[in-house]
Amino acid sequence: MDEWDGESCFLVPGPVRMNSRVLTAMSAPVMTARGPEYKSVMAELNYLLRLAFNLSLSSQERGRQSWTGEDGYSVIVVSGSGTAATEMSIANRFRKTDKVLVPSNGKFGERVAQITDVFANCVHLKYDWGKAFDLDEIESHLQSGEYEALAFCHNETSSGITQDVAALSELCTKYDVGLLLDAITSVGGIPVHPEEWNVEAIVMGAQKCSAGPSGVAAIAVSEKWIEEAQKRKQDGSANPSYYLDIHAALKKGGDDQTPWTPAINLTLGWCAALRTLAEEGLQKRWQRCETMATGVRSLFNSLGFELLADEKQRSNTVTAILYPKGIDDSWRSKLQSEYKTFVIGAQDHLKGKMFRIGSMGETPIEEMIEGCKRMITCFNEMGLDLPISEVESHFER
Repeated sequence: MDEWDGESCFLVPGPVRMNSRVLTAMSAPVMTARGPEYKSVMAELNYLLRLAFNLSLSSQERGRQSWTGEDGYSVIVVSGSGTAATEMSIANRFRKTDKVLVPSNGKFGERVAQITDVFANCVHLKYDWGKAFDLDEIESHLQSGEYEALAFCHNETSSGITQDVAALSELCTKYDVGLLLDAITSVGGIPVHPEEWNVEAIVMGAQKCSAGPSGVAAIAVSEKWIEEAQKRKQDGSANPSYYLDIHAALKKGGDDQTPWTPAINLTLGWCAALRTLAEEGLQKRWQRCETMATGVRSLFNSLGFELLADEKQRSNTVTAILYPKGIDDSWRSKLQSEYKTFVIGAQDHLKGKMFRIGSMGETPIEEMIEGCKRMITCFNEMGLDLPISEVESHFER
């Protein structure tokens, strides 16, 4: 990882700062998408994506089935945002009559419900932002035997909460329904266990925890997901698709290719970012993100701030913090212009009432500590009386 320059503190929950190797990789001369040079890029990218998804590793040599592994999962690179990859995972898996349960407790879970509603019979359980899902209510739905699958956003950056996938997976297994995860802001930042959770499809975006460029994403799909998608394709009940038709991607995957022109320079950058992740180690990255998020929560709790998300399920890649009385987003603007420190505001009904601190990607703990000191100073300049000392102690593990 690059050394932090000590100047600006970029603490947003994605897109995150990219290191110099990523930027250099993206400036490489254009290459043909169908030649051996780019096939080698795709083979390495597939291998590194399997590492990030916490799947069994494959060969990273072209022509050696880099996209598949012993666990039966296949990795598909999508030239589009994480939302495009989420749409691909849903549109190709269901028919319009399939009943899919989608619980949400934030903006991006609501987006999963909106996408599902286009391609399936979506039943949306809408919980308050940052509040844990009601597992009893979800079970009461699934035990009816009417549902094909459960789909949701694993790590909700709009409200700072991470869902209890292990418990939800048990319900899916118990009632024999599929499980699909929007894990765009969790893969590469917090623990994911696709095989253990029996996940059919899991999505990640490059610009979040893996610290790659925006505009490229990936899906890992299980053998069961592929079987169900192919069944619908063959009997004519599948949703119409063309660019996001995953069957075209499956045909090209074994040849280390994508069906359409790939985002060549973006994937070059993503390879560089994922190499950095591999060098750090997946578990060590999980631990660093946890150390930063735990420190932020401890610090702001000690200062009397209220955190939005339920205590037992707070995210390790983003912390959602409510403004104290008398403070609004003018604090965030001042923080950026005068202290070169970047956090992000809230969305929808919480806009102007909350700010969010990202703890993902390659952010060093030292940068987080300095950023928090600047935040406290900025709050004090706006009328609060907060102690700046002892910030470091909250980040000691």
